[in-house]
Amino acid sequence: MNRKLRMGMVGGGRGAFIGNVHRMAANLDGRIELVAGCFSSDPEKSRLSGEDLFLDPSRVYASFAEMAAREAALPPGERIDFVSIVARNDLHHAVAKAFLEAGIHVVCEKPLAFSLAEALELREIVARSGLVFALTHNYTGYPMVKEARAMVRAGALGRILKIVAEYPQGYAITALKDHADGAISNWRMDPAVAGVSNCIGDIGSHAENLVRYITGLELLEIAADLNTFIPGRPLDDDGSMLCRYDNGARGVLYASQISTGDENNLNVRIYGTEASLEWHQEHPNELIVKYADKPREIRRRGNSYIGPEAAKNTRLPFGHPEAFIEAFANVYLAAAEAIADHIDGRHPRAAGYDFPTIDDGVEGMAFIEAAVASSRANAAWTQLRGR
Repeated sequence: MNRKLRMGMVGGGRGAFIGNVHRMAANLDGRIELVAGCFSSDPEKSRLSGEDLFLDPSRVYASFAEMAAREAALPPGERIDFVSIVARNDLHHAVAKAFLEAGIHVVCEKPLAFSLAEALELREIVARSGLVFALTHNYTGYPMVKEARAMVRAGALGRILKIVAEYPQGYAITALKDHADGAISNWRMDPAVAGVSNCIGDIGSHAENLVRYITGLELLEIAADLNTFIPGRPLDDDGSMLCRYDNGARGVLYASQISTGDENNLNVRIYGTEASLEWHQEHPNELIVKYADKPREIRRRGNSYIGPEAAKNTRLPFGHPEAFIEAFANVYLAAAEAIADHIDGRHPRAAGYDFPTIDDGVEGMAFIEAAVASSRANAAWTQLRGR
């Protein structure tokens, strides 16, 4: 392809953190250009957000339905190639469906949908359309996560026995003082918008997906204990669970938004019969490799000894740290390869593409709903179903 891909966006208007992250990431490698959007359900806010982004006013829309219809009606050389969905959970299904049915590729924020039922329906729509659908589980984009995955695939760990995934944050603890009346302080705590879970849906799903991405193991069943420590809130702000995987491995997964003092401390430890791996999101350029009979290694991004998967997703030499935006950009870059191949009639590549797909999204929704069901049943072992 000899041009940039044309991107549209739904959501991510003024004041939205994640929308700006997506725009920076998509723009990082110079292969994608934002040309259209519906940035808010409020038409005036959408218009003003379009002005902030210097977009043609005729390509800034009052609703996502109008955007999908009008973009699809444009000549192929003008319409958007794909849409990035950064709206709230309850809108993901409707927005993705509108654009897929309009013949437009989709990049979507996680979780995939409001419910597992919506996720399963969306997977059927994607299959019928033949279009590219990428899910932005951005932590899969880190080079040293890709190094970890390559080591597991090469058998360097032997048989995986134990997995520990943690995602502690502490920001919600302030609500004990700031919102003593129990008011919902953000949409993720509103079940009409977020779905059945806050903490597990928002960050626990990242931990589940990171394990799935690195190990390739299927999570069979979980025993979950979800909690709400902030008074008056209807959804969880903390959760712990035991996990059983399809190869016989056992795991522990913990996600929390009331872990005082932690910022964004996603980390994973994977223990095998030959070696183990440890990776921390707040120190993402390092991968720790541990052995029973020799000193541990610390592999660092950008060095000549890392594998081709990590090297492909590295932009700077060693000693020049890369992090969150670059990891996000790697998801966009891989999705852009697939979309460009589709436009050029070369999709799919025999080697595949390295980004989370609709299947990862369905798996995530099955995980979220199983965790909630298990917790409601006093942490009873609960299978992941419907996927």
